[in-house]
Amino acid sequence: MIRLLILAVIQSLALSCGQLTLKIALDKMPRFGWTREFWTDLLTNWWFLLCGLLFGGASILWAYILKHFPLSQAAPMVSMSYVFTLVLAIMFLHEDVSWNRWLGAGFVILGCLFLSGK
Repeated sequence: MIRLLILAVIQSLALSCGQLTLKIALDKMPRFGWTREFWTDLLTNWWFLLCGLLFGGASILWAYILKHFPLSQAAPMVSMSYVFTLVLAIMFLHEDVSWNRWLGAGFVILGCLFLSGK
């Protein structure tokens, strides 16, 4: 199960970094709209490209994980991305996180530990 845990951490980190780069990309964009300007800006935004690469890599790794591990063990491990995203939001976006979010993140970690065992 340590192999699943390592792969799930890598996959969750890729998802979390994808979320972070998507947020950065959208913050650099004009207001969302179905306009040519918006879509041109989006498709030429390097942060958005990086986001797509991270999400694509995470999806490929997820397919590998699903092929080699039981879904009932693998799927809950994706929830680690919530914890990683919370930490990245603090580090890079300087967001404030209340104690109840930290408590929730602790429960997610505890749940992953319980679910990774036999």
